[in-house]
Amino acid sequence: MEIARAEKESEVLFALSGRLDTGSSPKLQNMLVQDIEAGKSVALDFAGVSYVSSAGLRVLLIGEKAAKKNAVRQRLVNVSAEIMEVFEMTGFAAILQIEK
Repeated sequence: MEIARAEKESEVLFALSGRLDTGSSPKLQNMLVQDIEAGKSVALDFAGVSYVSSAGLRVLLIGEKAAKKNAVRQRLVNVSAEIMEVFEMTGFAAILQIEK
């Protein structure tokens, strides 16, 4: 997975491409939690994401919990229909802030 990070005003944008799985999720988790704990809201651009495993779902849950704890937002944008189906089947669609 490739992760491009760009800071824009009070929000950090992570443009993701590839597979969010066991191999790539630790790197995203470190980057995500670091920015959230620094008090920055984050947006995850899922336009290039082709697959999300349970490890990837775990990272998104960790990010959501950290965001609530630090009074910032974590939001997902440009989620494909295939990835949205994974979020809906697992119940994550009700937990995560997903903007279409």
